[in-house]
Amino acid sequence: MEHHISVARTARYQQLGEASPATRRLWIVLHGYGQLAEYFIRHFRPLHAADVAGTVVVAPEALSRFYLRGTDGRIGASWMTRADRLAELHDQCAYLTAILNPLLAAAPDAEVTVLGFSQGTATASRWLVHVASTQGWCPRRLVLWAGDFPADTLPAANLLPGLPVDVVCGDADEYLSPEQIQQQADTLQAHGAIVRTFGFAGGHALHGPLLHELAG
Repeated sequence: MEHHISVARTARYQQLGEASPATRRLWIVLHGYGQLAEYFIRHFRPLHAADVAGTVVVAPEALSRFYLRGTDGRIGASWMTRADRLAELHDQCAYLTAILNPLLAAAPDAEVTVLGFSQGTATASRWLVHVASTQGWCPRRLVLWAGDFPADTLPAANLLPGLPVDVVCGDADEYLSPEQIQQQADTLQAHGAIVRTFGFAGGHALHGPLLHELAG
């Protein structure tokens, strides 16, 4: 018979800037499959550098790490697999909320953007639905970059009505087609979200100029 036990563990995240009452913009950014926060956050350094006093960027790292090839070399992290899925979802929500709440207390007037990239889009979406239902909080904007809002979360998505959602994808993304992106945008809009779609010349990656445009 399978059993579960809750244990204390150490998680890590990367941060650019310190949250304070002077913080005007707070970005919480969730990396994709096989990435690490220390490298992912580098894409957001220009955003922080352009507004050092007013912009803070926080990049949590997924709780499960693994060797990308074999048993040595480069390491990546994953938000979840299908194994013990419900327990992993619970742990993710608790972990991300534990990061969020002190930030909101330190920077109460900050406009919060949550960005998920690739696998991080599903994690961001599920977490925000959880926070909206348990704390009544939602961000100023959700950015779904090269990923989607999971369909199994939509029926409980009290988060979406009136929420600005930016859907972003490269024109050469090997995992998503323009038709899938448009379908995603239509679905979110049907559930009440205020949707914008953005594209760029490139594949399954972040794109600096477009990221800067979204931050403007």
